[in-house]
Amino acid sequence: MPIVYTFASLVVVSLISLIGIFTLSLKIERLKKMLLYMVSFAVGGLFGDVFLHLLPEICEKVGFNMTTSLLILLGIVLFFVLEKFLRWQHCHVPTTTAHRHPVVALNLIGDGVHNAMDGMIIASSFMVSPAVGFATALAVIFHEIPQEIGDFGILVHGGLSARKALVYNLLSALTAFAGALLIFALGPHVGNLFIYILPITAGGFLYIAGSDLIPELHEHDAHPAVSLGQLACILLGIAVMALLTLIK
Repeated sequence: MPIVYTFASLVVVSLISLIGIFTLSLKIERLKKMLLYMVSFAVGGLFGDVFLHLLPEICEKVGFNMTTSLLILLGIVLFFVLEKFLRWQHCHVPTTTAHRHPVVALNLIGDGVHNAMDGMIIASSFMVSPAVGFATALAVIFHEIPQEIGDFGILVHGGLSARKALVYNLLSALTAFAGALLIFALGPHVGNLFIYILPITAGGFLYIAGSDLIPELHEHDAHPAVSLGQLACILLGIAVMALLTLIK
């Protein structure tokens, strides 16, 4: 069953790459407001997955020791490096239809690597238990929605037509299946990798939520009612993760 759950989840995750097409008909201001609430929900989902699923699972299986702490820190550093790579977009050559901005290739490569890691993380989580698997898949989906909208915008800005941007973004998303297949191909050897994969995943999620998404919410300081809405979405994300602890 883990492989069925994994590939079903990855189909949903991959289809999110097409969400950019729905943003074309939205006004920029309306899209920005929607993204703030999506990002808030993603923050709650990521923190909830770490503290309600991943860390309890780690403590149950191997305990919480110095090695676990170092692996969580390694996850934070790895995701920092990955984000730096994705942000490496400086170029003085103007973008034209004949010369696309290098950000297109960089974004597709970096996003492909990121998606492959997501596939490995989701597959590994389902091999631990359905509850951890579904929680991790949802956490990935939560933060993929605003990310994929941003990726679509980057590709169009880099010189691709909307249609090509959607196709390339989808192909990049499909690398998640390659990551999952790698985990399943390792078979019985994966069991020994759980003690490394889960804390690294926890560190990565903490980095995304704490260092990437929350500053985004603070950057767009808004009316108190909007801030309360963001807080409500964060709590909702945590609540969804809490409900998933009921799955055995």
